[in-house]
Amino acid sequence: MSSEKTGVLSRKWYLYLTEFFAGMSVMAVELGASRLLAPYFSSSQIVWTIIIGTIMIAMALGNVWGGRAADKNPDPDRLYRRMLVAAVWIAAIPFFGKLVIAGVSALLVLTVSTNFLIWAAFATCMIVFVFPLFLLGTVTPSLCRYTVSNLSDSGKTVGTLGAFNTIGSIIGTFVPTFVSIPAVGTAVTFLIFSGVLLLLALIYFISRKKSAVPCVISALLFAGCCLLSTRLGFAFWEKRLAYEGESVYNYLQVKDDGQRVALSTNVLFGVQSVYVKSGALTGMYYDCAMAAPLMTEDTPAGRDLLVLGMGTGTYASQCRNRIGNLRAEGVEIDERITALAHEYFSLPDNVPVTTYDGRAYLNVIDKQYDVIMVDAYQDITIPFQMSSREFFTLVKQHLKENGVMVVNMNMKSDSENCINAWLADTIAAVFPCVYTADVPYTTNRELFAGSSPEMLRRFDENRAALTDTELSELMNGVSERLKPYQSGGHLLTDDQAPVELLGMQVIDRLIQDELGAYREKFRSEGISGLLH
Repeated sequence: MSSEKTGVLSRKWYLYLTEFFAGMSVMAVELGASRLLAPYFSSSQIVWTIIIGTIMIAMALGNVWGGRAADKNPDPDRLYRRMLVAAVWIAAIPFFGKLVIAGVSALLVLTVSTNFLIWAAFATCMIVFVFPLFLLGTVTPSLCRYTVSNLSDSGKTVGTLGAFNTIGSIIGTFVPTFVSIPAVGTAVTFLIFSGVLLLLALIYFISRKKSAVPCVISALLFAGCCLLSTRLGFAFWEKRLAYEGESVYNYLQVKDDGQRVALSTNVLFGVQSVYVKSGALTGMYYDCAMAAPLMTEDTPAGRDLLVLGMGTGTYASQCRNRIGNLRAEGVEIDERITALAHEYFSLPDNVPVTTYDGRAYLNVIDKQYDVIMVDAYQDITIPFQMSSREFFTLVKQHLKENGVMVVNMNMKSDSENCINAWLADTIAAVFPCVYTADVPYTTNRELFAGSSPEMLRRFDENRAALTDTELSELMNGVSERLKPYQSGGHLLTDDQAPVELLGMQVIDRLIQDELGAYREKFRSEGISGLLH
């Protein structure tokens, strides 16, 4: 090392500390990337693969270039200048990253016909995350060059650097997930870890009594990013949100227009829960799914309903209010959603909600139910563990003899090789009686499954006895659309359940249908018409 070791570099511990926090920041940025992209492009395994892949590419290129640069000019000033740039770039991501996502999406709307989410996520990662992580990728080879003074202890020195990097990466994995993102959000998480990098570089330059100009510029830019990044929400074009925040699992957004309240767990794809304040029906799949209790036998003891994927409790509340003599309980993995359900969606306090994974919950209880509603989605994707033959067998074991399972499938398609076909075929391999009904004016399809061939007869009898005129008309419509399902032989198992790829195909078609109007507007009126 030709550069004289002065200031903090007079001891190796500062270089080890640099390695530690660099490893921590890389993992924090990776997790932050997933949270930044999820509200727009989902948090599916496909999107995670894109994030991990692009970050690994950036790190590999940084390793190669950083090692060559350190050999050519072994001056630590260069490394810590790169850290200044990386710190400012990472601090800017919560603000400018969202603008990049909007810009990339708008551009791809006009140019891409297939795999929109994949291309949009990939382009965003390349623009937003590759450069700062390329710079952080230069840290390890540079520090190896600066810390190895002779070959006799080179193995020990490199091993120690690797250990510090790994320990930092471990902490950088747990802290954002369990501490910073739930407590202060994704934007502040980016700022925290970029601030650590900035501080490391500033301490280095101050201790070496170097020019203060780069430090002052970096500090001012960082301060500006702090002001901007915390002011821009994920749905920054929305001006009237009752609530916007994040939990361990989701981005959450609540809209209240005075007549109805809606929850969204993503920005680009509709709503996940709706509550009508007047008590009227929602016009969504919750209404049609109320046919499930009517397919079971009503007894003086009443019916028991379990909702896996409780959300804000719309379905449970409607069944209790409209059908009566029914006890409802739910399982919801995101306790923040349950809190919002009580605060904004009038979920009754006497409806118990367990914070747990739906399948894990079934594994630890013995109770049986008349109706089990399966409505578990992670933003727009289906958890594979709740789509397999083994899972539906578990559901069947928790149904009473004449019980009915109702499954919400939110990506309606008539293709024989789509996610709905695979789900329905898998269910048909477990339940002897399977029926489906499309939900009008939506992309949803409700599936009803049971072991009793009398479920349709009971449905006809129970709907004929309804005194609620609105519900009676609705159930008559469901009866007209109800069709017996013929299996195509597909099967999802715990070992093989490609739900992300199957779901992405349907989502792609839905996106193309929705974007057709925008493309036509652009062709006829140009960019001004599109912006208008």
